[in-house]
Amino acid sequence: MMALYSKPAAFSAGECERIIAAITAVPSNDAMLVGQTKDQSVRRAKLVWVDDVDGLGWVMDRLIEIVRKSNAVQFDFDLREFAESPQVASYKASDSGHFSWHSDIGDGPMARKRKLTLVLQLSLPSSYEGGDLEVMPSAQVLSANRAQGCVSIFPSFVLHQVVPVQHGVRHSLTLWAHGPAFR
Repeated sequence: MMALYSKPAAFSAGECERIIAAITAVPSNDAMLVGQTKDQSVRRAKLVWVDDVDGLGWVMDRLIEIVRKSNAVQFDFDLREFAESPQVASYKASDSGHFSWHSDIGDGPMARKRKLTLVLQLSLPSSYEGGDLEVMPSAQVLSANRAQGCVSIFPSFVLHQVVPVQHGVRHSLTLWAHGPAFR
């Protein structure tokens, strides 16, 4: 099993820009941790849930197909549903946007069923500095592809982080695929 699956050009630059425009036109909320706690030393970002934005239903259709294919090829996990809306996070240099090392499996009713995490890179890599998505499936840290429109997929139990953004804004979309507990 590959720890970090990458699908370059899963979305076009124009599609990424359409998503960014749609989410910046609606109010955002401070990012929370599992359990609806807020700790800006761990995570500092603004969030918009895709299900709350009109006209973005096509995004979920595309993401479901990407997860289905990557799971068949790379992971072979027992996936049953997408129980949470995708979220778009905006990590701003002006806020020291970041998300410290964590896994996406937690104590919440949905978080405990997360099996795969998908991250879609929405921003052009030249529009920000820092902000790398790093994944640590073992002792080695892997950096996700920064290309606009690239999707990175990894098991939700794997440690990962978004390093602080030094300049500009990094927009990314995250979706989780859910299933029964690992055995």
